[in-house]
Amino acid sequence: MPAPEPGKRIEIQSYKHDGNLHRVWESTTVLKGTRNVVIGANDRTQVHESDGRTWITREPAICYFHSKHWFNIIGMLRNDGVYYYCNISSPFVYDEEGLKYIDYDLDVKVFPDMTYILLDEDEYEQHKKEMNYPKVLDKILHNNVETLIRWIRQRKGPFSGEFIDQWYERYLTYR
Repeated sequence: MPAPEPGKRIEIQSYKHDGNLHRVWESTTVLKGTRNVVIGANDRTQVHESDGRTWITREPAICYFHSKHWFNIIGMLRNDGVYYYCNISSPFVYDEEGLKYIDYDLDVKVFPDMTYILLDEDEYEQHKKEMNYPKVLDKILHNNVETLIRWIRQRKGPFSGEFIDQWYERYLTYR
C-alpha cells in the first residue's frame, strides 16, 4: 500500500460494511504518511453525506488513522479545549482516490477533561443485523472499543497532552 506524502491534500472516504459510501471529507492535509499511520489536519473542510447533504467542519481538527487498529481518532481544537471523536472502524487503506475506511457506527466522544461516552450502540445493533456482521467482526470491534478506552485512560497516542498541539503546529506550516 502506498503512503501519502506530507503536505499532500487528500480526500477521506468513509464506507459502510455493505460497501456503500457513507461520508466524504473533501480536503485533509497529510502531516505524516507511512504504510501504518496517517496523521492529517483540516479546517473548515466540506463534508458530503450519502443522503446528499453537505456541511463544513467548524474548527481545526487533527485526524489519526492506523492500519492495524480498528478505530480512528479526530481531535477537534475548540476554545475550551480539545474534543475527540473516535470512530470504531476498519483499519484504513490508501490509494490514488484517497484514504478509505469502513465505519462501524460505534463512536466514543471524549471531552477536554478526558471523560468519555460511548455513542450509537443502537445504530450498531441495527446495522449488525441488517448487514450480517460476522461474530468474529463483532468481537474485533468490541475489543477495539476496549483498546480505545485504555488509550484514553492512559493518555496514549493522540490523547497525550502534546500530540494535538504538536501536529497542529505542523499543520500551520502548510497553510
